Amino acid sequence: MAEEKKAGISRRAFVLGGLAVALVALAVLFYTGGGREEIRHIAETVLPKAAPSEEETGGRVSVTLFFLSDDDDLLHRETREIAAGPTPADEAERALEELIKGSEKDYLSPLPPQARVRQVFVNKDGTAYVDFGKEIMEKFSYGSSSELAAVYAVVNTLAVNFRPIKRVVILVEGAERETLGGHVDLSRPFAANLALVAK
Repeated sequence: MAEEKKAGISRRAFVLGGLAVALVALAVLFYTGGGREEIRHIAETVLPKAAPSEEETGGRVSVTLFFLSDDDDLLHRETREIAAGPTPADEAERALEELIKGSEKDYLSPLPPQARVRQVFVNKDGTAYVDFGKEIMEKFSYGSSSELAAVYAVVNTLAVNFRPIKRVVILVEGAERETLGGHVDLSRPFAANLALVAK
């Protein structure tokens, strides 16, 4: 009888030990994702947004966009009107969509025309996360100066026009990327750089 009791306790201890090992293994898989991943996902899903009407947004606002010129490597200002509100993030998305459409003054676009903005969201600390579709990387061949111009056209367009935005992080398909084309490190937030803008 005592031996049966001992065997029962041993079996229970064995089962509990096995469950503990399984739980530890599951916890490790959960926290590591089953392997080391180079790219950290931040924004997984983006719901499509309907374009707001002027009645919903309360009119229009002027924004300054930044484009390249054939004459130099600097960014050049161009004013555009967009629908206002309801939030700075919504206005920021519309400003970037205008930037992608290209210049109305024969400046060069720093972004490929196929680029699309999936989402813009702004933290309380003033950091804006701009999530582009993969086309921003796949549809354009960046040199070092054109990649720098692409990054700062986005950053300056947001930081110059929208007071809540102090710095910008660029994501692609909801994830951090090392670079757009191998030249500019995207692992940090960017502040506006008006030294790259023509006077």
